[in-house]
Amino acid sequence: MGKEYKSFSMDLAGRTLTVDIGRVAAQANGAALVHYGDTTILSTATASDKPRDGVDYFPLGVEFEERMYSVGKIPGGFNKREGKASENSILTSRVIDRPMRPLFPKDYRNDVTLNNLVLSVDPECSAELAAMLGSSIATCISDIPFDGPCAMTQVGLINGEFIINPTYAQKTVSDLFLTVASTRDKVIMIEAGANEVKEDMMIQAIYKAHDINQEIIKFIDNIVSSCGKEKHTYEHFQVPSELVDKLKELVPAPEMEKAVFAEEKQERDENIARITDLVNEALSDNEELLPFVDTAIYNYQKETVRKLILKDRKRPDGREIDQIRPLSAEIDIIPRVHGSGMFTRGQTQICTITTLAPLAEAQRLDGLDAETTQKRYMHHYNFPSYSVGETKPSRGPGRREIGHGALAEKALVPVLPSEEDFPYAIRTVSETFESNGSTSQASVCASTLSLMAAGVPIKKQVAGISCGLVTGDSDEDYVVLTDIQGIEDFFGDMDFKVAGTKDGITAIQMDIKIHGLTKEIVEEAISRTKAARDYIIDKVLTPVIARPRYEVSEYAPKIRQISIDPAKIGDVVGTKGKVINQIIEDYGVKIDITDDGAVSVSGLDRDAINKAIDVINVIVSDFEEGKVYEGTVTSIKDFGAFIEFAPGKEGMVHISKLSRERVEKVEDVLSLGQKVKVKCTGRDRQDRINFSLRDVEQ
Repeated sequence: MGKEYKSFSMDLAGRTLTVDIGRVAAQANGAALVHYGDTTILSTATASDKPRDGVDYFPLGVEFEERMYSVGKIPGGFNKREGKASENSILTSRVIDRPMRPLFPKDYRNDVTLNNLVLSVDPECSAELAAMLGSSIATCISDIPFDGPCAMTQVGLINGEFIINPTYAQKTVSDLFLTVASTRDKVIMIEAGANEVKEDMMIQAIYKAHDINQEIIKFIDNIVSSCGKEKHTYEHFQVPSELVDKLKELVPAPEMEKAVFAEEKQERDENIARITDLVNEALSDNEELLPFVDTAIYNYQKETVRKLILKDRKRPDGREIDQIRPLSAEIDIIPRVHGSGMFTRGQTQICTITTLAPLAEAQRLDGLDAETTQKRYMHHYNFPSYSVGETKPSRGPGRREIGHGALAEKALVPVLPSEEDFPYAIRTVSETFESNGSTSQASVCASTLSLMAAGVPIKKQVAGISCGLVTGDSDEDYVVLTDIQGIEDFFGDMDFKVAGTKDGITAIQMDIKIHGLTKEIVEEAISRTKAARDYIIDKVLTPVIARPRYEVSEYAPKIRQISIDPAKIGDVVGTKGKVINQIIEDYGVKIDITDDGAVSVSGLDRDAINKAIDVINVIVSDFEEGKVYEGTVTSIKDFGAFIEFAPGKEGMVHISKLSRERVEKVEDVLSLGQKVKVKCTGRDRQDRINFSLRDVEQ
């Protein structure tokens, strides 16, 4: 007899959402088996019994575990087992993390893991959506302290109409893919990729999703009232009041204000280091308080910065609340690469390098989508420790780097030319040279410069900027900050990143540390980022490079495409690749042929490409009587000579057709390896191609 369990269902965007509680994973603190259509996710929430020693943050881990059996596939590669998390898995985990993290107690130090196991995928129903809802439900019904629920809805835009929770097929044609998470009252997370969607339309879409989220929250409330556990008590992490008083005695408020309100990050860091040394020395005999010193100083900085921003509208570097830091831009700073652009905003500096390659080098994606697909545009982002003045070994990209790269990629995809207009795979790499806030949006600006310098005919310039937020005791008491630097991000409540052209938004990523934003804050942030984007495009990007270059770099491959009859592909390839390899060797080109007959020839020399194309056209063309071909003498017989006019293609010149004069021996006119022009005279009875040398006009 199976376990008894409770099942709950609701209609969500025309499909049934069902949640089973108590059916599986009973030993987790909370578990929900979520079915959305035929998409099935097991979401679990677990917490350690005690806080982790020596940490001053909440150790939350979120996992989205893809299983290839969920779409009826066996993993590719030698191992035939799922390996490290895919990029999609990491990005999905981040989308779940961002709305969930602010709802846990700020002083909670127990390890918490939210695990989402993908058991089956229905292309009509988003696995990411089901996982986020499952994480919220599993945590809400668990005994883990959590101020939920939160819910998530996705919105598409097709022919001007909003589509709630679009299917896989709808996403491929939608002008918008928006994800919004909400609490009972406010929006808590926004993520979007868009095809230049206007700001007012974006706000409508956000609050369309917010309304749907309220219906889901009522559904979750019903589950919690029926199955929820009592929340467990925990060991609160709190700085001793004795230390707080001592710190403020050692460092009076005016002194802390002077320390943190410095224009340069390095100066501020030095000021805080001196204060830390002072406090540690004063408390050197008090072993009970010493472990809390760093946290106490952090809290004091935060209190100081927030108070002066909120009450006096005073920012650490002296800017106005809507003022952007000093900006500059350059192109072509690196020789021989296909394109480079550098964008600097204050102490944030990004250099992006563009590389062009044939479409055959596009990235193959073997994931949970309906089919194995490929990605033609790849944006990668690197964040070395030297960019913030630290010394750490490089361990490859982490989740943050992958997330920032994906955000910039999403921002630029809408302005890229089609494959037909620009048959290249494109990779941009953003190297962080210096960082003090919003490097992801600086990488959008640097990538625009780099792509245009590389001769990629992007449709419009794209810029990005981030807004921050400091809130007070009420919803009406807040300050929105344009272009936040690191200290305003660390001590503030919001990082609202928006990228786009002058005509609309192409990407949004919003994450916050509080329990949601009012509509007024969302509208102001979107308005502020619009004004800042326009300023960056007009005053910084356009003066440096107003339009894409007409030609790609001399160091970039040149590509020409033709289409041939798929039945003739075998003729071009030849037995064991003999024909195509000969063309590649002769002309120093690269040739890619698809099953539908699309031929792409690439190389650094345009003339060589054109000649290779001419050879391919000869191979696949019907032989025209009277047409002149150029070929090489490959064989000499008593009765004539054989001429190879394309790799693997030969015709014969009879001795009588060599000259208008009588020829005694073929060798008197031709020699092996000689290049000659011959005219086609048709085919003989054995269907062989015949040529004439004497009928070619001299």
